[in-house]
Amino acid sequence: MKRWMIALVGTTIQLCLGTVYAWSYFQKLLASNYGWTQSQTMWTFSLAICFLGLAAAWGGSQLAKRGPCVLAFAGGICFGLGYLLAAMALHLKSLPLFYVGYGVVGGIGLGLAYVTPVATVAKWFPDKKGLATGMVILGFGMGALLMSKVLAPFLMQVSGHNMVTVFSGLGLVFILVVPLLALSLKNPPVLAPSTAASATVGIASEGWFNGRFMMMWLAFFCNITAGIALISFQSPMLQDLLKQAKSGVVDLAAAGATLIAVSSLFNGIGRMFWGGISDKIGRAMTFRFLLGSQILVFVALTQVTSPLVFSVLVCYVLLCYGGGFGTMPSFVQDMFGSKNMASAYGAILTAWSAAGIVGPQVVAVVKDRAPANASVVSFWVTVGFVLVGFVITLFLRDRKVVR
Repeated sequence: MKRWMIALVGTTIQLCLGTVYAWSYFQKLLASNYGWTQSQTMWTFSLAICFLGLAAAWGGSQLAKRGPCVLAFAGGICFGLGYLLAAMALHLKSLPLFYVGYGVVGGIGLGLAYVTPVATVAKWFPDKKGLATGMVILGFGMGALLMSKVLAPFLMQVSGHNMVTVFSGLGLVFILVVPLLALSLKNPPVLAPSTAASATVGIASEGWFNGRFMMMWLAFFCNITAGIALISFQSPMLQDLLKQAKSGVVDLAAAGATLIAVSSLFNGIGRMFWGGISDKIGRAMTFRFLLGSQILVFVALTQVTSPLVFSVLVCYVLLCYGGGFGTMPSFVQDMFGSKNMASAYGAILTAWSAAGIVGPQVVAVVKDRAPANASVVSFWVTVGFVLVGFVITLFLRDRKVVR
């Protein structure tokens, strides 16, 4: 029971952190209210994801030395502080300070608090790695639902749509809740040699930074880039389609928030579902299916004019996006052993950093420079990413640690 409680705490932490995926809820509001371009506004989200990956890489290398409680606690403080600094930036109408607050400080908090529960829970579940880590990361995928349908609408209503108050309220919630949860995170006792990850031989003693790691990094990067490009602009894209279709929907922002909420369910479910599936069919085969199927979906998105069909395809992409995150922790542990899991997994999350810049910025630049054809051009670019990722997975093979 204790290990399931640890998993539940980790999932709840990830639920708070995953609210970052509701960024498209704020994108249009901030750009219009403060006179920033789409690209300028989107750099905030890109920086947050970039520093998430970088901080996760450092945190993974420090986890064994400092312990999960310390890193997750520090991450929670930084995450909440990032929102408070962002609120100050909005009050001062300072875009650079907004970048520093939400993007840099908040992103560092995200990375430190993200990698810790995943690596810790993986140690508690050597027998159910894919399912357990998928469950924890499910929380991150569901965070957008919490933000878009609960926290943000409530704070927007009580504040009279005052963005300074909204970001201040979010900062106070997260700076209290996440560090408190972090106090419960701890590593399992040393296991017997028959089940202990530390008793592995063979590849666990090898260096993990090699060609195999780079192929996994690139496949992960391609999957994230495609998904995060869609996540960052799914609400504005749906609103544009609703206008073009003359649907009669009056509250476009609410419709966009609903898509964020529903797609976040698929993002979350995909993490646990595909993590469990990968235990049965293998990690490499799972990534092949995730990337290969998305080639067809993004090609279809270039032709879609129906808001309903668009929403269905978005949900499928988010299912695959979450699946990549749900599968990768166990893939890393299989490939490089539990001994190297935290450091190798933290390093592979730098793919998230790079994708967090490339994906959203491609769409933002296209929307600024060619707004009439922005969606179609963006989807063709993402077709290229998932195609490259799929080809890379053809050269990947599963490899189990010899116990």
